[in-house]
Amino acid sequence: MIPLDPPSDTTATPPRRSQTDIVVASILSMVESGQLSAGDRLPIEKDLAEQLGVSRGSLREGVRALAVLGVVETRQGDGTYVTALDATKLLGPLTLFADRQMNAEPAQLLHVRRVLEAESAALAARLATDEQIAAMSAVLDRVDVLLEAGAEQSDISAIIDVDTEFHQRIAQAGGNPLLAALVDSLAGRTYRTRVWRALEERGVTAATQAEHRAILEEIGRRDPDRARMRMHLHLLAVEDFAEAHRLDTTSPTTDADDDAPTP
Repeated sequence: MIPLDPPSDTTATPPRRSQTDIVVASILSMVESGQLSAGDRLPIEKDLAEQLGVSRGSLREGVRALAVLGVVETRQGDGTYVTALDATKLLGPLTLFADRQMNAEPAQLLHVRRVLEAESAALAARLATDEQIAAMSAVLDRVDVLLEAGAEQSDISAIIDVDTEFHQRIAQAGGNPLLAALVDSLAGRTYRTRVWRALEERGVTAATQAEHRAILEEIGRRDPDRARMRMHLHLLAVEDFAEAHRLDTTSPTTDADDDAPTP
């Protein structure tokens, strides 16, 4: 006979949290509840340790962990403060993961970017103000000026910088700061691929500009589904290029030697 599994012990007590975990969870709870706000100074070490019921050593460990996460910062001789809680800084551990894990498979990184940016375009179509849409159009006007001046052959990086700003403005218009921060971070990590594609595929910059105009047109029409689709198609081309060329996307450089495809 097959022995039955022993019955689970429903009375078992959950594992105890370490004092460091208690510090991290407690301070995060204070921030979430509004007891501590961006820019506030944490209570002095002795008082905070007593308040949380932990040792001062555990308190220091917990504060160090929160500093790594970007939640607090210690100012020498002045104490520890809650940061501005800027989404870009808080995403530091995630972007470190992207740098370490996605280098070997750049198309995976670009796939994530495509998924996020397609949704940001849909959000922008629903939420962008007329002023924001006008600002996006003005950004694309700057690309037209660069193309007319021959920057596609002489200064690709200038065009891509403006291209990046266009994508950032779409994400910001979506009204979700976390999504905008993710888009901004991933766009920076795909810079190299976009430079090499512009060098490799003649006329791709003008084609990209036309795709941007199409995306903006759907945002202006307040059509989330078509804006999402246009962004998907636009970024799929970059993703396919990276897959075909097996590029390293993580180094934001425009040096010709460094921009050669990796073996």
